[in-house]
Amino acid sequence: MKVAIVGAGWAGLTAAVKATEAGHHVTLFEAAHAMGGRARALPGNPARVLPDGTPIPLDNGQHILIGAYTETLALMCLVGISPKAALLDMPMTLQFPDSQGLQFTGWPTPLDALGGILQAQDWSLADKWSLLRAALGWQSQGFRCAETLSVADLCQRLTPRIRAELIEPLCISALNTPPGQASAQVFLRVMHDALFGVQGGSRLLLPRVDLGTLFPDAAASWLLERGGLLRLGQRVASLQAQGPQWLVQGELFDTVILATAASQAAQVLTQSVLQVPQDSVANVTDWIRLTQSLCHEAIATVYAWAPQIALPRAMLALRNNTQQPAQFVFDRGQLGGPAGLLAFVVSAAQGGRATLQAQVLAQARAQLSLDLQAVQTVVEKRATFACTPALQRPPPAIAPGLLACGDYLAGPYPATLEGAVRSGCAAAALL
Repeated sequence: MKVAIVGAGWAGLTAAVKATEAGHHVTLFEAAHAMGGRARALPGNPARVLPDGTPIPLDNGQHILIGAYTETLALMCLVGISPKAALLDMPMTLQFPDSQGLQFTGWPTPLDALGGILQAQDWSLADKWSLLRAALGWQSQGFRCAETLSVADLCQRLTPRIRAELIEPLCISALNTPPGQASAQVFLRVMHDALFGVQGGSRLLLPRVDLGTLFPDAAASWLLERGGLLRLGQRVASLQAQGPQWLVQGELFDTVILATAASQAAQVLTQSVLQVPQDSVANVTDWIRLTQSLCHEAIATVYAWAPQIALPRAMLALRNNTQQPAQFVFDRGQLGGPAGLLAFVVSAAQGGRATLQAQVLAQARAQLSLDLQAVQTVVEKRATFACTPALQRPPPAIAPGLLACGDYLAGPYPATLEGAVRSGCAAAALL
């Protein structure tokens, strides 16, 4: 089949690779001049420099993977990226600068989590028992719960310390939604896959390379070597049905896969609804309605620097509130970058760029005793959808010959790289 894929983010690139692997001919359209979507290297790398003149590559945000991201890791291998070389592999850690918090052991899954809980020296027996009792309950119920439950509802019997030092950081990092508003069922699915799904599923995998090198660049090369076409800088504003085929940028295709962000996909279809077959108008209209009903959350990454500093670990959790908003800090010097470069992540970010940057620099002084210089602050205003209870997400099939993929589509995962990759695989499987 001749397949047009609109959008070269992780979902679109995945769909392109999988469709090509299945023998289809793919043309990939991307409005920007860079690939990767919301997980990409910033353009001009490494044109940016530190105050001391050191050139640095930066990403549009600090991303992490975990061992449970089996589809993402397999796809990286397929296009020629070695996860062992590109990712720093370390036990799950949610430790704070004062060394309090949780760090899993190197034991086999699921004993790594149990060992971490038992060895958490600052947690009381009541803290540990409340978590173990809850985890056993979740396991006995098959990691299923009522769709209407929030993470806060699910975890209300846990002690305040466990909620503050474990559940909230996990929920914010995985779902990018505060516990009081986040879906308990999606949270449990992530917990299941990380703790019981695969051996080593809980392990943190932190990129040692920029996000373009991590997957998009290699995927593009893989596609081009196999006859795929890549058209950067071409924005697809609308689609038009012509019999069983679809007209995209003046060219006919057997199938179109929309792999843009949710709002852009809905906009393209809104412009195209009068051009689709009459018997598909109701489905297209309903798909647009579901997509436009999604709420979105922002993620901010504040890059800051001081000469020759180093954190105790490549990643630390931070205690956050409205005035100190960052939940995590990453030492880019331990991840292949220059010494002294830190990346602070603010999930579910509120406020403007300048305000967030000032708050994070003050937070670094208060919690890390560091006086840092801001390098760059990146705010992705629609980074993820709000993963709320009983959320109805749009399906991958829109109309005959018209599909969609993206981390916001119906599926068990929240808006993560693994969610995007799995969606791309699912769309290609429907061809």
